[in-house]
Amino acid sequence: MPNNPKVHYIPANPPKREKRVGIYCRVSTNSMEQLKSLTAQVSHLTRLTATVPQWLLSDVYMDIATSKTGSSRKEFNRMLEDCKSHKLEIVITKDVSRFGRDTVEVLNAFNQLKALGVRVIFEGNSLDTANTSSDLMVAVIESIAQAENESRSENIKWGIKQRAAQGTSKLYDRKGYGYRHNEDGHLVIDEEKAKNVKLIYDLYLSGQSVVGIIKELAKCKILSPKGKENWNKRSIEWILSNEKYTGDVELLKSSKSEVHYLASGSHPAIISKEVFEAVQMEKGRRSNVVKDGNGIKRKSKKYSSKKKNI
Repeated sequence: MPNNPKVHYIPANPPKREKRVGIYCRVSTNSMEQLKSLTAQVSHLTRLTATVPQWLLSDVYMDIATSKTGSSRKEFNRMLEDCKSHKLEIVITKDVSRFGRDTVEVLNAFNQLKALGVRVIFEGNSLDTANTSSDLMVAVIESIAQAENESRSENIKWGIKQRAAQGTSKLYDRKGYGYRHNEDGHLVIDEEKAKNVKLIYDLYLSGQSVVGIIKELAKCKILSPKGKENWNKRSIEWILSNEKYTGDVELLKSSKSEVHYLASGSHPAIISKEVFEAVQMEKGRRSNVVKDGNGIKRKSKKYSSKKKNI
């Protein structure tokens, strides 16, 4: 009986990974939620790269924009340098918004990569420069970026309103001259500067003009909120019109929102409500702008703190 020859199966050689891929991820803050999003982006795009036999993951670039760094994109710039050095041939990112904060920034980034001959894939938007014409790509990017910016803007506004309504907004504890933050981040009185706030209110009610108050503060060698020898008119006017000094905080009063939020007694008062209201009435009396049945007009004479000679 003839012996059956043994057959040795030789596996096929895996395809050579030829295209070097860079993954770019970006989040707008360093909050825990955003950092989790960053991790998810990297994980998803890494798995996606591994599914294509011809792709070789070369590097991962991650930018985290914070209030300190602003729109700094150190990693994006490093990725560009790698593209210029021909270390990358494909760039994959989650979506159009990762490339910038607005349409101009996104298009600028896209055009730089296009000029280098780098293939760009916006995975979440199903956009790929390999199968989309440049003109169409630009048009789609502009459309998506604009829509995302509008959506982001609305979400931010909604979030501000929600936190204001719930009393959890950090804006309630925003520091102003005369206050400091305690260990819990809440407002407490800065006694030394609070004396200056009271002085400004007293000088105004005694008849001094804003310019006169500035001169008096300079004479007393009281530094401005920014540590300068001379105060500006805007700082004085802000102090004289800010209800925060009465212990109240009003949010969204300068916006187009139909609803404003007032937190009464949210922090210690430096000025009594009576004194604050007296100053507002005095400001109205001194104003050279008056309203009547014929509309708005100006008084013939401006207020002067100089005493008239009798």
